[in-house]
Amino acid sequence: ISIRVCRAGVKMACAFLHAVSRSHKKRIPFNTMMKQLSLLFCLLVGAHAYSTSSSGGVAASDQNTSRRSLLKKSAALTAALAFGGNNAAFAASDENLTDCYFGVGCFWHIQHEFVDAERKLLGRGDHQLSSAAGYAGGTKTGSEGRVCYHNFQSIADYGKLGHGEVVGMKIPEESIGDFAKIYFSLFSKNGERVDPGDRGSEYRSLIGLPGGMSHPMYPQVEEAGNAKGFTLEAGKGNDPDTFGKKLVYVYDSNKFPFYQAEVYHQYHNDFQSPAYGKEYNNLANVALEDGRIHPTGCRDRV
Repeated sequence: ISIRVCRAGVKMACAFLHAVSRSHKKRIPFNTMMKQLSLLFCLLVGAHAYSTSSSGGVAASDQNTSRRSLLKKSAALTAALAFGGNNAAFAASDENLTDCYFGVGCFWHIQHEFVDAERKLLGRGDHQLSSAAGYAGGTKTGSEGRVCYHNFQSIADYGKLGHGEVVGMKIPEESIGDFAKIYFSLFSKNGERVDPGDRGSEYRSLIGLPGGMSHPMYPQVEEAGNAKGFTLEAGKGNDPDTFGKKLVYVYDSNKFPFYQAEVYHQYHNDFQSPAYGKEYNNLANVALEDGRIHPTGCRDRV
């Protein structure tokens, strides 16, 4: 790659980072800027090298597809680096994300714990968090495909429809085993849900993966469960409570999909912990504005 291209790339990167710094009204630390410049420079080198390489007998259509893929990943990584280096891995692995869900008792506490896991394990920031409170495991929905929290009109009541409270998320496939370990750590020492007052099938223990027990990462989930003395069983839908059984139902999320709960239930304080604080509670508004959560058509605060 020519010195001219290198210099041009670095100048563009410096100008971009300077603009970001000014827009946020704060100076980017020198070490952070150097790290970002180094990674951006690597992207420029890789992109330039690829664009100038010979085809090597590869079909033009395949070459174009590879270039588009490279540009897409480069753009995602560049944006993540500019607005927060800790989110680079999330941006770069967008194509390997898997939708799954976990449930054990009330979803308020479980969502908080998985938000914390997303931050620690994946380095995600407020605008990348995917954990959302919801419902899953039932065989029916209400009118217009709705699944709602308990209400006096019994409209699409999730309990009557056979669903349980869960937290759905979008995480890298290779991280499912790590999140399974977090999940099984959320049970009490004797293997029960944190609040034993949560009784009924709505609070049963359940996990949802595409393909259920056939998912390639399921063995890691099973290993995490067995290490804690749990039995995992294929869910059939509308399954009974698991209290006192050390049992977790595993659902095929393609057959038993996740239904997001009302905005009111997102990033909510629970009854087992001190209040999480306004900053945490406000994540519901951030997610709503970003489009990561949405009104469900059920009775809600929005």
